[in-house]
Amino acid sequence: MAVAAHNVVFSNFTAIKSKTMISTRSSSRRLAANSVRCCQLATSEKRSVTVSNGNDSLEICRVLNGMWQTSGGWGSIDRDDAVEAMLRYTDAGLSTFDMADHLKSKKRGKVGLRSFCCVLAEDNRISVVKNGKDTLDICRVVNGMWQTSGGWGRIDIDNAVDAMLRYADAGLSTFDMADIYGPAEDLYGIFINRVRRERPPEYLEKVRGLTKWVPPPVKMTSSYVRESINVSRKRMDVPCLDMLQFHWWDYSNPGYLDALKHLTDLKEEGKIKTVALTNFDSERLRIILEKGIPVVSNQVQHSIVDMRPQQKMAELCQLTGVKLITYGTVMGGLLSEKFLDTNLAIPFAGPSLNTPSLQKYKRMVDAWGGWTQFQVLLQTLKKIASKHGVSIPVVAVRYILDQPAVAGSMVGVRLGLSEHIKDTNAILSLALDEDDVNRIQAISKKGKDLLRVIGDCGDEYRL
Repeated sequence: MAVAAHNVVFSNFTAIKSKTMISTRSSSRRLAANSVRCCQLATSEKRSVTVSNGNDSLEICRVLNGMWQTSGGWGSIDRDDAVEAMLRYTDAGLSTFDMADHLKSKKRGKVGLRSFCCVLAEDNRISVVKNGKDTLDICRVVNGMWQTSGGWGRIDIDNAVDAMLRYADAGLSTFDMADIYGPAEDLYGIFINRVRRERPPEYLEKVRGLTKWVPPPVKMTSSYVRESINVSRKRMDVPCLDMLQFHWWDYSNPGYLDALKHLTDLKEEGKIKTVALTNFDSERLRIILEKGIPVVSNQVQHSIVDMRPQQKMAELCQLTGVKLITYGTVMGGLLSEKFLDTNLAIPFAGPSLNTPSLQKYKRMVDAWGGWTQFQVLLQTLKKIASKHGVSIPVVAVRYILDQPAVAGSMVGVRLGLSEHIKDTNAILSLALDEDDVNRIQAISKKGKDLLRVIGDCGDEYRL
């Protein structure tokens, strides 16, 4: 059961009744075999009682989970562990939670429940991309799977799929991959089958698999496009791709328009739910939309260092309704405490640039203003992060999520090797204030205009 399924509303004194509570034996018989985790909820009518006054009524569990203990004095609360515990109580049928808004202490300040539960709000976690009747809801922080393609460490299949389940269980249930990302699509296929076997049916409805097709510049016939997409459908073990993001290397070859027409045909046949782009520039996006191709989003490189998408691209997106999904938002990890106060000019003095993403985004730093200027940015972000009790990457992603036309931002996952679920959920609960934004903008603008240095979105792949 995903964390995102639990919407928490605060009042002076609130009792929350989980939708998963089932009080009748007939409901119990309707539970599917793969809903075994929740089968205890339907054991007896003695579990629940209805409180009422006139037309006002509420069904609650007769034993309530009191949450005063989250307000301090009972030990440190780890948000992820606490939410997992709440899910275990709910799975056991103890699905009513009691809390209050007055969680202040003279010594401790604001603590506990508000910061602990705010990540559960569905509207803050989800964005909708659409074009006409084509629509798809995605998590605003997307799990990027480029890191499965090699260069970040050996991937163990079982450990990787277990990690994908942990991300999805935490409400981070949108995964981004590509046909060229090594075993990424195959891992998703294994993962989605685990979800089908081990999670309730409603859980599956929240999982999203976004993939990319990066073809060579051959003739884009209907049969070639169909066969290529069928490979991804088979690898991901889905009858219909949630989103197919199309990449094209050479604009002088107009075959991209033929490919997108055939992809639109496959969408009409039910093989693809939404058609999208990746690394297309503003001019080509305009041409594609004028051809009537129902593109819902364009995935582009976007970070505090690389603000190109907020120039030509964002303006076009605002006019047409196309959304942006961003990657490179933490610059492969450069935008983190790990690289704060380091000098890469001194051999072996700091962390090594030992992954393809670190090497790629170091080149972006050089083009933007160099390592000394980048350190000023990191120091600024660290002050803002400390003010909010979060990390530098959390601030970096939140800032981009707040930019016009951005529907979601990618955070790369090194499945089975490292995990950042806590930080990722913190992104969704962080609110940057006006002073934070002004400080970030001031240092960001001191760098070079990368639109002039590199060109529009995606041009770094076509130099």
